[in-house]
Amino acid sequence: MEVTAETISGLVTALGVGLLIGLERERRKRDGVDRAAGVRTFSFITLAGALAYLLGDIPLLTTGLAVGVLAVVSYLRTAEDDPGLTSEIAILISFLLGVLAMEEPALAAGLGVVVAVLLALRGRLHRFSREVLSTDEVHDLLLLAGAALVVLPLLPDRTVDPWGVLNPSAVWRFVVLVMGVGAAGHVALRMVGARRGLPLAGFFAGFASSTAAVAGFGQQSKEAPALLRPAVAAALLANLASLLLFVAVVGAGAPELLAEAWPTLLGACVVLLGAALVGLFRLAGTDRHGSQGGVPEHAFKVSHALALGAVITVVLLLSGWLQELVGDGGALAAAALAAMVELHGAAATVTQLAATGSLSVSSASWGLVALLAASSVVKSVLAFTAGGRRFGLGVTAGLMAMVLAAAALTVV
Repeated sequence: MEVTAETISGLVTALGVGLLIGLERERRKRDGVDRAAGVRTFSFITLAGALAYLLGDIPLLTTGLAVGVLAVVSYLRTAEDDPGLTSEIAILISFLLGVLAMEEPALAAGLGVVVAVLLALRGRLHRFSREVLSTDEVHDLLLLAGAALVVLPLLPDRTVDPWGVLNPSAVWRFVVLVMGVGAAGHVALRMVGARRGLPLAGFFAGFASSTAAVAGFGQQSKEAPALLRPAVAAALLANLASLLLFVAVVGAGAPELLAEAWPTLLGACVVLLGAALVGLFRLAGTDRHGSQGGVPEHAFKVSHALALGAVITVVLLLSGWLQELVGDGGALAAAALAAMVELHGAAATVTQLAATGSLSVSSASWGLVALLAASSVVKSVLAFTAGGRRFGLGVTAGLMAMVLAAAALTVV
């Protein structure tokens, strides 16, 4: 058998993984339980997996059975004082990581770190699942996981309508995003309170979907009126993040258009940021951790997310029908309709028209304002629908101020 650098790397990785997991298990012996496996045993187990891999299938199978017997013996020795199976499962995983290290050392090392971290966080994970998470939150987490990991992969990732605009997978991704935004806001609220948590979650959610963010935070403010102001600030910051992506799309697709329209877009960003900051400054007197009474029981409502998905479907079909009815001349109108769903795809249409000369730079600049206006109108309606009158007024005021500033700067 030829010893290569890859062989040495795999053996070293296997030993390192065994030492890392073994160190964590060794420290657990201080709890008073006479564990069969510690730092030396786990190091030997991972090395045994690596060596058995090198020796062939029969030694690998035999060693694997021996490790399984070791795990059983370990459990029998400690079952009376510690009926859990964590250490025994860790023994089996360590053996498999030793085998994996000979093929994919980087992956084995990464998984070894994950295993060690999970073992070290035993107390915190138990406390989080038993004391921090409520039953409703666990149900919401399972629903979100099912929507993202079960339903989404089953949907066709292609258009299914005559106009080539309706992609079931894309629409369901929007539904998942609405639920995800609600979950992110809920987690941020629980961790750092309303004043900082919701606005921060809103800004980052906007890079995924500002439309979903408006809907998600509107739902939270409706269920917990105490969250109204931070939810409005979060929705406006989500739109600021979306607007920054909008500027990036314009610059990448038509630099000459960005050179013409940059005062308009910069002004829109500044006004939107100002509107969000007004809401944040009005929160200055709020308690740092917010009101626990203002935390909604559920992170999101599935029925609400499904209803928004249905609205998006109607808008997409209307956009495709209009473009076919009017022809190429309706591309800008179709882009305005698409902006009601999300700005970025609509921006790509306008920049393409400007880049090919179908629209003058001046007309394309007004086209960008039209996209901002169309997006703001539908988000304002969505804000009233999802969050009620007060949330809708707050979001609408910020978005309309952005559109008016963009229009005024375009005129100038």
